[in-house]
Amino acid sequence: MFIGERLKQARIAAKITQEELGEMIGVSKVSICGYEKGTRTPTLESFILIVEKLGINPGYLLGLEHYSPSLNSSKVSIAGIDLKIIKEFKKYRRLYNRLCSDLEKTMEIISKRVN
Repeated sequence: MFIGERLKQARIAAKITQEELGEMIGVSKVSICGYEKGTRTPTLESFILIVEKLGINPGYLLGLEHYSPSLNSSKVSIAGIDLKIIKEFKKYRRLYNRLCSDLEKTMEIISKRVN
């Protein structure tokens, strides 16, 4: 499964705009935006070009690896319980994408409801 938020993070870490990435791989800015929002899925050819242009591991974008895509950072381990929580959220794709779209706001809402 293609993870849009991971693409967005990798693109931003590489200091590339959606338009620039689109030009690099031969698609429109709208397509890149759709990939990041999870409303579109790239072709295999586009996926390979994305990985090559951003210099990241395809397993990361597919959700198979759990580390930051930043070219200047080292691997970050994630606790097993955190992975379980993420996997449960991912069962509800729309909810997961919505929660991830504005993490600051999401955490504020959750904090208010828990306290």
